[in-house]
Amino acid sequence: MSIFGTLLTLGIMLLLTLISLAIWRLRAAIKARGLHQWVPAYISPREATPEVVLDREPIDVFIAICDHYEPEYGNPTRETAVGRVRRWCDDYPRLFGDFHDVDGRPPRHSFFFPQDQYQPDYIDPLAELCGNGFGEVDIHLHHDNDTPEGLEEKLSIFRDALYHRHGVLRRDPVTGKIVYGFIHGNWALCNSRPDGRWCGVDHEIPILLKTGCYADFTMPSAPSDTQTRTINSIYYASDIPGQCKSHDHGVLAKVGGSQPDNSLLMIQGPLTFDFTRKKFGILPRVENGDLLGNHPPSLRRLHVWLEAGVTVQGRPNWRFVKLHTHGCKPANMEMLLGEKMRLFHHELAELHALQPNFRYHYVSAWEMAQLVRQAEQGQKEPNLKSIAGISELVSC
Repeated sequence: MSIFGTLLTLGIMLLLTLISLAIWRLRAAIKARGLHQWVPAYISPREATPEVVLDREPIDVFIAICDHYEPEYGNPTRETAVGRVRRWCDDYPRLFGDFHDVDGRPPRHSFFFPQDQYQPDYIDPLAELCGNGFGEVDIHLHHDNDTPEGLEEKLSIFRDALYHRHGVLRRDPVTGKIVYGFIHGNWALCNSRPDGRWCGVDHEIPILLKTGCYADFTMPSAPSDTQTRTINSIYYASDIPGQCKSHDHGVLAKVGGSQPDNSLLMIQGPLTFDFTRKKFGILPRVENGDLLGNHPPSLRRLHVWLEAGVTVQGRPNWRFVKLHTHGCKPANMEMLLGEKMRLFHHELAELHALQPNFRYHYVSAWEMAQLVRQAEQGQKEPNLKSIAGISELVSC
């Protein structure tokens, strides 16, 4: 073989090696970011959702901020943790009490409080805040290497303490049962982590239903590897015997539909690509509805959330925007209780004034779940007045 031929062969071998290495690194990066879990559903959704066109017809947008509310985040002193709660309860009405949605209601915050951080002096101030119409308390749970019996005990005791001792949570108006919304700590619902950490119970759905969970608000979890293949959906998940991550798939909520037996309502937040924000000026960033100190809510983000198309099938003009945050992380708290959050509320009001077809509603997690029921029942106009406030339903 000539020198030229040898060099050509070596060059081709080097190029193929570099291409193989690039593909391997790309696959590793995709897996590390959990993209393999949900990008197929992004590319080929189960249902195409029409584009939002405000000039065409009214769009009702339901905004719920579901906070993984952890006063003891970062292992602070007890005094610091109590101070975080006090700041929320003092500042929230002062900062946001003068804002109102199209129903005349102020912003509402859903505090998913961790069972594992329970202290009465954390809950009492939140109960007063929520009793004044600024939100509701639901249940968050971190656990590891748990058992079905241990999980049921934790949820039952905490549920009863929140309701009977603090006057939060509620009774279902139909069944009379004490109910709660749920977010799983570390995103590991139904033991969905590949390594089995931060849960331990494959079959959580039956236990959640038994203890009064009206809906789960854990997803999306990307870039965590607990992310489901189902994205941007409101659906019902049922337990699958012998299998973890039962909520990976389910039955979509739809107009004229109802909750299948032994299934749990799953209300997801947006998970999509944001092509207005790019890494290295090329790659779109992932939008997962997380409100961060350095990534506050904005009208630009709102557009992306709406385009994610989280709806009840058959009611595309009702858009459900379930957002999440960790409201006791110092950087997040500065944003959530500061001018950036006030600016977002100003922007919502200004958009409605310019485009009356944009009808925005501040809702709690419970109210969002009830709006799903209204859509299923065929209501064409949302009726928030029929969904009683927490102070009207609790009877200690």
